Amino acid sequence: METESAMAQDQTKSTLVAALTKPRGALLAAPLLLAAALGVSALAGGPPAPVVAASPPGADSAKIKSSASIAAEASKKAIGTTPVEPKSARFLANEAAATATVELASSKSASGFSADQRNEIGEIVREYLLANPEVLVEISQKLEVKRREQETANQQKVLLSEQASIFRSPHDYVAGNPKGDVTVVEFFDYNCGWCKRALNEVNKLTAQDKNVRVVMKEFPIFGEHSAFAAKAALASIKQGKYWEFHNALMKEERVTTSNTMDIAKTVGLDVEALKREMQDAKYDRIIAENTRVAQALGMQGTPGFIIDSKINFGYVPADNIIGTLAEVRRDGCKVC
Repeated sequence: METESAMAQDQTKSTLVAALTKPRGALLAAPLLLAAALGVSALAGGPPAPVVAASPPGADSAKIKSSASIAAEASKKAIGTTPVEPKSARFLANEAAATATVELASSKSASGFSADQRNEIGEIVREYLLANPEVLVEISQKLEVKRREQETANQQKVLLSEQASIFRSPHDYVAGNPKGDVTVVEFFDYNCGWCKRALNEVNKLTAQDKNVRVVMKEFPIFGEHSAFAAKAALASIKQGKYWEFHNALMKEERVTTSNTMDIAKTVGLDVEALKREMQDAKYDRIIAENTRVAQALGMQGTPGFIIDSKINFGYVPADNIIGTLAEVRRDGCKVC
C-alpha cells in the first residue's frame, strides 16, 4: 500500500507540474508565479541568492535603452541587488491558494464553478503545496529550462535574420584577419571594466590565430562619456587609426568627453578632422543599430561575444574563445 501511495503521489506531482508549466494553466500558474516572486529557494532550506548585475569593476551597471540616446541615461539607472526574504512553506502555500482562488474566480474557464467550489479548489491547492512544497522548486526549475530554451531559440532566429548586420556590417572595424575563415563579434563599452580586461584576451587571440576576424561593435551603455568615445572611435576609421585609438581608450581607467580627444592626439589622430567627422549623423545611426541588435539578442550588459551561433554574455578568456573556434572550424560555420 505504501508503494501504491507513493506512486499515486508521484503521479499527482507530475500531473501538477505538467499543468503548471503549460501556457494556459491559469488556475495553477498563479501559485507558481507567486512562489517564484517570493523566492522559492527558501523551500530548499536557505535564503535565495541575490540577483547580481553584471557590472564591471569601477563602473556602475546600466540598463539598455532602445536608441542611440541610451548613452545619456543608461548610467543613471543601475540594476540593484535586492535579495528576497525567505518565506515559509506554509506562508507560500496560503498565499498560493488565495491567489489561485482569485485567479480562478476571474478566469473565463471558471464560469461553471460556484463560489464555494472555487474556494474549495483554492484550499486543495494550499493543502497539496503544504504537503509537497518541493513541487514549487521543481516547477520553477522546469520553467527556467523552458525560458532558456525559448531564449536560445530566439537568439538563433536573430542571428539568422540579422546575420549581415552582425557579422558583415561595412561600418564595423574588423581586427585580426579581415578575410579570416571564422568571425568573433564583440559588443563593448569603453567604460566597462570587464571590456578593458577583455582587450588583452582579444589581442592574445589575434596574435595566436592568424585566420580569425574580430568584429568590433560599439555599444555604449554607461552614459554620455561612453557614447562620445564610441562616436570618436567610429569616426577615427576614416583616418586609419581605429585599432590604435581603441586600445588607448581601453587602457584609460575612465574615458570622458574631455580626455577622449587627448587620447586621440596621443595616437596620432588629427583631432580637428576627427571632431568634424563626428558630426556626421551616420555614427548615431550605427550605434542605434548596434543597440537594436543587442536588445534583440537579449544582451543586457557588456562585454558580449558572438562566435558563429554561440553567444556568450560577459568576459571570455582567449583560451575559451580559441577552443570554441576549433569547434566551429571542425563542425563548419552556421552563420559566421
